[in-house]
Amino acid sequence: MFSNMNRVVTFGEIMMRLSPPGYQRFAQARSFDLTFGGGEANVAVTLANFGVSVDFVTRLPENELGDACINYLRQLGVGTTKIVRGGERLGIYFLENGADQRGSKVVYDRSGSSIATVEAGMIDWKTVFNGASWFHVTGITPAISKGCADAAHEAARTAEKMGLTVSLDLNYRAKLWKWGKPAREVMTDLVKCADIAVGNEEDAEKVFGIEAPSVDVLAGKVDPHAYRTVAEELKAQFPNLGKIAITVRGSISASHNTWSGVLHDGKTFYTAPVYDIAHIVDRVGGGDAFAGGLIYGLLKYGDDVQKALDFAAAAGCLKHTIPGDMNMVTVSEVEGIMSGVVSGRVSR
Repeated sequence: MFSNMNRVVTFGEIMMRLSPPGYQRFAQARSFDLTFGGGEANVAVTLANFGVSVDFVTRLPENELGDACINYLRQLGVGTTKIVRGGERLGIYFLENGADQRGSKVVYDRSGSSIATVEAGMIDWKTVFNGASWFHVTGITPAISKGCADAAHEAARTAEKMGLTVSLDLNYRAKLWKWGKPAREVMTDLVKCADIAVGNEEDAEKVFGIEAPSVDVLAGKVDPHAYRTVAEELKAQFPNLGKIAITVRGSISASHNTWSGVLHDGKTFYTAPVYDIAHIVDRVGGGDAFAGGLIYGLLKYGDDVQKALDFAAAAGCLKHTIPGDMNMVTVSEVEGIMSGVVSGRVSR
């Protein structure tokens, strides 16, 4: 168990997730499976499962759905005392699970959610960060609304001034950037506050126009070394970034992906093992599991960056076997994958 000196804070939106049972399409559904999820909340749950003290900060309505969401997080070991209440509603997203050649689909119903109407000054960040060592946020949060962008910047600047490590998942969501300013302008200011950036093969391209050469994700075969240029260009644009990590996914089909990760620290380019995930149960949250695994790995292994990256990639791999947004796995399970235990045999 980590001490409170390693306390992590994450900030963003958590939504109710509604999915048709199994692989039904929306038009077939007569009921929906309910859970909760959202980028920074997923990271918080991952860290809590790994024994890290973590608080999730958001804004939730003062009604039974807000209460249910908080109770869900509490059951998973996430600190909820920093959550503020107010606003009209809990955001919702609908997920249709794809299979084989049919991709998954997401429909958002989050306009006017409690977090969307948050404003700078509503959250006392100095109090929130008191005693914490790490702050994590994603590019999803500033995409929601101007108020969310202002609050995310306020949080990141405060964390930076207070000496916390700041990690940022670039997480580009085209369907959300509708409130006025372009993603590049908003995210540039946010990245300047960060020590560590995380992203996937698309984020750096869509936000900053940095494209990996000779990469065809849809062909299913991706060379992790192709992302060295992406990491180096991000480092050149943002010298403040000490580490840049990128998840590497090859999409053979909706049910079959390859998975890995790379990390560049300005001097050395690290690559993780490549995993062949032939039967995906649920890929949503894979990047969040990677980010949570990387935070844990850097806190635990310190200067052993290769081991931290390997832990992150293994954690992300395991998420593909877990229904729902959140990575319900343990450190020992991740370390088992790292050591080559990938047969899936029954543990008795």
